Parts: sequence; structure tokens; C-alpha cells
Amino acid sequence: MKTYIIPILLVLALCAGGCNKTSDEAVKSPVDYVNPYMGNISHLLVPTYPTVHLPNSMLRVYPERNDYTSDRIAGLPVAVTSHRGSSAFNISPVSGTPDSLSAVICYTYDNEKVTPYRYSVYLDEDNIEVDYAPSHQSGIYTFTFEKETVNHLVINTRNGKLKQTSTGISGYQLIDGGPTTIYVYLETEQPATSVEQLTTTGTNEAYVLTFDSKQINLRYGISFIDAEQAAKNLKREINTYKVADIAAIGREEWNNVLGKIEITGACDNDKTVFYTSLYRVYERMIHISEDGRYYSATDRQVHEDNGIPFYTDDWIWDTYRAAHPLRILIESEMETNMIQSYIRMAQQSTDGWMPTFPEITGDSHRMNGNHAVAVIWDAYCKGLRGFDLEAAYKACKAALTEKSFLPWTKIPNTELDVFYHEKGFYPALKDGEKEYIAAVNPGEKRQPVAVTLGTSYDHWCLSQIAKELGHEEDYRYFLKASYNYRNLYNPATGFFHPKDIKGNFIEPFDYIFSGGQGARNYYDENNAYTYRWDVPHNPQDLIQLMGSPGQFIQNMNQTYRTPLGKSKFEFYAQLPDQTGNVGQFSMANEPSFHIPYLYNYAGQPWMTQKRIRTLLKEWYRNDLMGVPGDEDGGGMSAFVVFSSMGFYPVTPGLPTYTIGSPVFQNIKMKLSNGNVFEIEVQSCSGENKYIQSATLNGVVLDKPFFNHEDLSKGGKLVLVMGPKANKDWGK
Repeated sequence: MKTYIIPILLVLALCAGGCNKTSDEAVKSPVDYVNPYMGNISHLLVPTYPTVHLPNSMLRVYPERNDYTSDRIAGLPVAVTSHRGSSAFNISPVSGTPDSLSAVICYTYDNEKVTPYRYSVYLDEDNIEVDYAPSHQSGIYTFTFEKETVNHLVINTRNGKLKQTSTGISGYQLIDGGPTTIYVYLETEQPATSVEQLTTTGTNEAYVLTFDSKQINLRYGISFIDAEQAAKNLKREINTYKVADIAAIGREEWNNVLGKIEITGACDNDKTVFYTSLYRVYERMIHISEDGRYYSATDRQVHEDNGIPFYTDDWIWDTYRAAHPLRILIESEMETNMIQSYIRMAQQSTDGWMPTFPEITGDSHRMNGNHAVAVIWDAYCKGLRGFDLEAAYKACKAALTEKSFLPWTKIPNTELDVFYHEKGFYPALKDGEKEYIAAVNPGEKRQPVAVTLGTSYDHWCLSQIAKELGHEEDYRYFLKASYNYRNLYNPATGFFHPKDIKGNFIEPFDYIFSGGQGARNYYDENNAYTYRWDVPHNPQDLIQLMGSPGQFIQNMNQTYRTPLGKSKFEFYAQLPDQTGNVGQFSMANEPSFHIPYLYNYAGQPWMTQKRIRTLLKEWYRNDLMGVPGDEDGGGMSAFVVFSSMGFYPVTPGLPTYTIGSPVFQNIKMKLSNGNVFEIEVQSCSGENKYIQSATLNGVVLDKPFFNHEDLSKGGKLVLVMGPKANKDWGK
């Protein structure tokens, strides 16, 4: 029997995806580690799509199918106009001469390969090979037909018009019913022998291009301005019909941006998780300036950009936490331009309010809060300039004083908001009490605790801008308002607890299950255990509210150790966003990201180190289910990037980082200012997750924090690791 033990154990280790060091580390470049399929199958919701795009580009595509496990795709994409949205336009290749054609054809497929810069697939029942590569505002396809010499392309718009040109097709599609419009200009290398309009139903319009060729090469440009600009975008970016040439350009561009963070050590799987996460951060915001002009959905006008690129498409409830702070470090010019774009959108609006959820179709104001103020102050306090802070303050102040805090609405103040400004908390309804405010979204509810906590943080950020600008009265007013979270703290239980309009705590109350679907009657997507920690601007005051660092630690541990309380199917039927659970802690939802780092504030940094390593190992993996919840535009991925490097920005708006436990032996971050910040992790391994000692630029570091100034100047953080906690380090 002994002869078989070692081979069997070896096979089991390989099948389990063991962490093997790469043998060709010098050969593989950063983009080679990116796996766009990571997280394509969900634990419950839909985490990621295999998106093909260049960094922050206007053009994004992915295969259109019901989900990853579907064996059919619906045509071939031209452009995805919003994160996780459906494709605008569609291309369907057809072999031979079928009896009938439809506007969008569904195909079975095989041998699909997705990289950030190239997509290929074999349409196996139709015997058609597809190869594709994107540029920023244009793309290129090659279709190779195996059987027939007479072949076709069906070009479709779902809600718009198309017309024939001398070289192909141009036209437009209304996005979500309009008025924002996307335009396309499309041409082929092989001349079509005929072009006919296809009879369609509904809002679809399609043309059939027929070719006497077994290979068809197609390239196209898109625009949000007009079809003529789409043609200009194509001519500027693609002057070939060779997919490989455009893919090579894209590959180089991806390596340039991903290479801004160099990692060594650990295994290929860890590197794949890291670089795939970094690639996800570069999906948004998108740069939509076109030859010095851009379309703004805010006022539905085309503007000159005056040399400052315009960006949009940002789910900022998610991204302010880590994605924007990461860009401050490695893409500071881009981050500055994004802030400029926010200010422009506010100035172009009729109300002057800072946007909260800008998309290509305008400010959709999803979720709750007005967190652009955090992005702006975080950038400014970390040294970014190049934008008008006074103009930003004016727009943020207007949004936080004139606009309702009601989730998923963009309206002036209601009586609930007047109450908040007077009393310092959003009032809640008792269980079964009928909603009497017509403006409340019937599905999203009031979310009074989430609104109160999030607005307290926004007010703190606004107070800091007011102080910087010398608005002393505003500074004192908003600083006082930043403590409004105290008004909902229940000292008897240690939770933030909703109050009714009379100021009484809602009773009876269950901190796991009260609040209905998504706990939205009181919280948002997560229950009270998550929002117990939603005071990122004042962890020390939260410790004081809870009584002592010891009680704070005990409450933290309770979050991770309290069971679901019901069966999984019952728990997730009510709280589908609160996945990735460790007890009541949810790794899958954004308000949780900073929580494991809070041990650092109460004298137990070794617990932060333990939690972070465990969470990364459990929930972020190089496989189809390797992302625990919705990746809503880079926020979750930026958490992985920061945490894998060993530090995290718990409080955007404070130029300070807190230390966790790095995954890699060496990290070199090439900062936007030209400096390099290096983290050397001695004796780093899966077991050696605990910091034994540390130095920063040769000076002993005995606390789990360092300043942005220390990082921005470059230098070196050295962490000595071990398998058991040094409970005195950083205490």
C-alpha cells in the first residue's frame, strides 16, 4: 500500500488547486494572470462578467447569455453601455443560405477564450470561428466560415435606426428608451455582394450583408455624439483588419497599467486573484471624451472638454471605499479628471447637486448616501489638486442640505429630511405601520439607520472641506452633524437601533431579521450586525460608545461567531446580498470591507491579520465561484488589491492607512508621482500570517498604521512574519 500513498496524495493536492510557485515567472506578464471568468458563477447573485475592454475605455463587451452555464450566446456584442447592462447593437454571422433569418441569432458555442484584450469563440453548430479585439472606442472582428462561400452578417439595433453606407452600416440605438443615444459606424474589408433590410418586429431594425467569402473582417467605431464621430473614432484607433495587431496593442496597454503594482512570491493562484482584481478596478469610470468633445446626459448636450477628459459610470456607494483611494495612488491624474467630471455634472444640472450615481444615461441615484464628498475630500487631503474645491464644496453642500436622503430617489427634501436636520436621525416605522410618505421607494423603503450612519460620514467629509476653505460656521455645523450616528446607538444592546418619530427605539426588535426584505425597513441589504460598524470616520468614538476596547473586541468577535439564525435558504431569501458569511459578517457586501481592520483600533492587530488572511483564502479564489458577491464596479476588487498588499484605507478622507497581513513576499507600487513604495515581507507564507516586527524606512514601526505622506514619498515598509501572533506588536 505504501507505494500508492504519495501519488494519490499528490493527485489530490493538484485537484484541490494547490498553491504551486510558477516556474516561468520571468516569462509571464501581469495580464497573463488575469482570469475574466473568476466569479462568473454566483453564490447567489451575479458577481462578475467576462468583460473585454481596455483600461477605463468607453467600449466594453462580453458574451450575451443568461449566465455562465448557458450553452448558448445571443449573437455577438458591439458595446455594453453600462456595467452589467445588455449590448447595444448586435452582430450575427450566418453560414450558407438559410430559409429565414432573425435579427439576433442564438448560437451554441465551444472553445471560448476571454482575455482583457481579446475574445475568441467557436460557434460549433454553425462551424464559424470568431476572433475579436477592442480599442477604446472601436473594435474589430474576424469571422471564419468553414463550409460555405456565400455567408452573411446580420447587423441589428434593438431600439433605433440603421442605414447603408458605401462601406457598410451606420446607425443609432436609444439606451433604456432614451434620450441618451449610442451610435455605430461599421465597415467590412470584403465588399458585400448585397445589403438588404430585414423585416423585424417590435423595436428591432436589422440589415443583412451578404458576402462571397469564407472570411469576413469587420471593424467599427462607437460614439455618444453622432455617427460621424463614430467613424472618426474608428479611423483614429484602427487602421487595419488584423485582430492580432489590435490585440497586441491592448495587451501592451494592460501590462502597462497592471504593471504599476509588481508582486513576487506566493503562488500563481494568488497572483491571478490579485491581477484579476486590479483589472476589475480598471473597468470604470469610463472615459467618454471623443476628440475633445463629450456627451453629458446631465443636460443632454455635447460639450468641449477643454483638454480635460470626461468620465462617467460610477456606482459610488461601492467605489468610494477602496477603488477611488487606489486610483489616488497609481492613477492620480485620472482620479483628478474623474473629480473634475463630477463637478462638471453638478454644474450642468438644473439643481446644482453633486451626482450620487452617474451613469451614461445620467445620475440614477441608486442606493443611499452622497459619497462623492468622500471621494473629493480623500483626494484633496492626500495631495491631489487640479480641481476647484470651492465648486465641489458648493455642489456637495447642496446635495447634503437640499436633496432628500431617501434611497433611490433624487428629489428635494421631504418632511423626513426636515426631521433629520432638526432631530439628527431618520425616523423609522414600526413593524406593520403603513408608509405615509409618497416619495418613499416602495421596494427600497426608508433605510433610516443606513441613511443616518452614511449621512453622518458624509457630513464629516463636508466639514473637513469647509474647514479647509475657511467656512468656519459650516465646519462647526457639519462636524456636529457628523456625530448623528450617536442618536441611534442603543447602549443596552451595543447596536445602532431604529427609532420612531417620537424618538423611541422600535420594539420588539431582532438584529438579524427585523427590517423585511434586505432589512431595508431599517438598514440596507445587510442587517444590524453589519451596520454596527458603519462609523468609518470615528472608530475611536465607537469604542467609547461600546464602553471599552475590550467590549469593542468582544462585539467584533460576536459578529463573526453569531450563526445565521435560520436555515440558509430562509436567511438568504430575506438577505440575498449578505453572502460570503462568516457568522453575521458578510464578505460579499461593501459596508463590511473595513470591519476586519477595526481590531487595529482596539489594540488587537493580530486579529486583523488573522481575519484578513482567512477571508481572502475563503472567499477570493481563482475559479468560477471565486467572488462572494456582486462586484459593482471595482469596490470589492480594490479591497482584494489593498488587502493582498497588506494595508487598507479604512477612512477615505483621512490620509492614513491601517496594516493587515500581506499575501506576497514583495510588493512594489509605482506611484503616480514617480516614487516607488515597497513592502518587503520577510518569511511570508500561508502559515506565517502574523507580524512579528516592522520598520518603515529603517525606523521601528510599533503601530499598525502609517501615513499617506510616508507612502507618497516612496520608501520601504518591512514586515517580519511568523506562524503565531505577536500579541504585543502594534498594541
